[in-house]
Amino acid sequence: MEPTIACVVPCHNEEAAVGKVVRDLRAALPEAVVYVYDNASTDRTVEVARAAGAIVRQETRKGKGNVIRRAFADVDADALLLIDGDDTYDASRARDLVDLLFEGPYDQVVGARRVTVDGAYRAGHAVGNKLLTGAVRALFGNDVTDMLSGYRVFSRRFVKSFPALAREFETETEMTIHALHLRLPTAEVLTDYRVRPAGGESKLRTYRDGWRILRVILDLARRERPSLVHTVIAGVLALISLVLGIPVIADFVETGTVPRVPTAILAAAIMTIAALVLLVGYILESLMHMRQEQTRLVHLSYAAPLRTPRYAARGAGTGPVPVRKTPGGP
Repeated sequence: MEPTIACVVPCHNEEAAVGKVVRDLRAALPEAVVYVYDNASTDRTVEVARAAGAIVRQETRKGKGNVIRRAFADVDADALLLIDGDDTYDASRARDLVDLLFEGPYDQVVGARRVTVDGAYRAGHAVGNKLLTGAVRALFGNDVTDMLSGYRVFSRRFVKSFPALAREFETETEMTIHALHLRLPTAEVLTDYRVRPAGGESKLRTYRDGWRILRVILDLARRERPSLVHTVIAGVLALISLVLGIPVIADFVETGTVPRVPTAILAAAIMTIAALVLLVGYILESLMHMRQEQTRLVHLSYAAPLRTPRYAARGAGTGPVPVRKTPGGP
């Protein structure tokens, strides 16, 4: 039986571009079902998407994360391709990404952005992407080159084990960390990234959304690496306690008395709090491992992406595919 493929295109006011995205996807993957998830658009996005041949569904709660949460719950396919509806990604490369998912097999293939036109990627966004990607690499110890790419293909078992808790653009951060934390086999394919067509407007706000993504990374670090976070906090508290307490101890050794009793009490209290914080971190680490095991079992309850002779023999679109595999990949 041939594998099923679905394409999900989140859209908010993408009248100028969504028609071309849908047509390019249908040309590259004629066997796929293309879903456009309209996110409270006020222009003709819905009409243009339907005219191009997409199935249109509505998500009234604004935010890309809300769209992904809805789409991942609704759509069931062996491979699910996600691409923005603004025509900044090269939809004609969809076949390359999908074929690589099955050939791996991988649980995720990311279209890593390669800027080919000046002005396609604003300087603030490029710097922010590098900083945030570096933060994830430092916290989760893996090689990620484009954490915020919105052009990805997922296996069914990735989709159905992904909790999708984000509400807006931080959803790509969640996807990346989900794959890293479970050590899911992942590959990257270099894809062109271009400017929006005339009439399109970016919904991403550099500082607002960058701060939101950074908050998500810190929150995920607190939840996914509790022993590290709590050890750092406990270490800072212990250092403060030592700074306050060492002079008190020195006075006691020299005179046999404790002239600064309040300082001694404060230092002892801070050290006690540091010990409690460290203990809580280890307890949370045990709970995190239990939750990770449960997520892994959900992931393993679905079969790996199918390999079929048709996919193995197909000469996909644009020739050799530049690939970067993560250490968790095959």
